[in-house]
Amino acid sequence: MGEFVIATNKRAYHDYELLAQYEAGIVLTGNEIKAVRAKKVNLQGSFARVRYTRDVGEPELVVFNLHIGAGEIPTRTRKLLLHRGEIQKLIGKLQEKRLTLIPVRLYLKRGRAKLELGLGRGRKQYEKRERLKQKHRKRDLERELRAS
Repeated sequence: MGEFVIATNKRAYHDYELLAQYEAGIVLTGNEIKAVRAKKVNLQGSFARVRYTRDVGEPELVVFNLHIGAGEIPTRTRKLLLHRGEIQKLIGKLQEKRLTLIPVRLYLKRGRAKLELGLGRGRKQYEKRERLKQKHRKRDLERELRAS
C-alpha cells in the first residue's frame, strides 16, 4: 500500500531553499481525519516549531496555521510525532543555521496522516526572480530544440 497525497505546498518550493526533508506523524481528532480524507486541507502559511512542555520540559514539534476544515478551530496548533533523537537533531540545525521547518505535503500512509516537513532557508526576493528567469530560459531553450 502506497501513499495517498492529500495536499502539497507548492509555494514552499518557491519561497524556500529546502535542504532536507523529514516525515512526521500528526495528532488529529476524529473530525479532522475525516476532513483530511475529504481533502479539506490547506498547507499555505503553515510552519513548524519546537516547543517545550511546561511540566516535563521535553521538546516537542508542533505545526502552526495548518488549516484543516473541520471542528471549531481549523488552524489550531497540532503536535507532530517524531523520535526524540530526530527532534534533538532538528533543534541543533534550527539554532545553528537560521533554518525553518515548512510543511511540504500531507499524505496518508497505511491509513495514518503524515506530514512531510522541509528544513530550509528562506529565499530573498532577488533569488526568487533569478530562479524564475532561469526556469523561463530553460523552457524557451527546450521549446526551440523541439521546434527545430
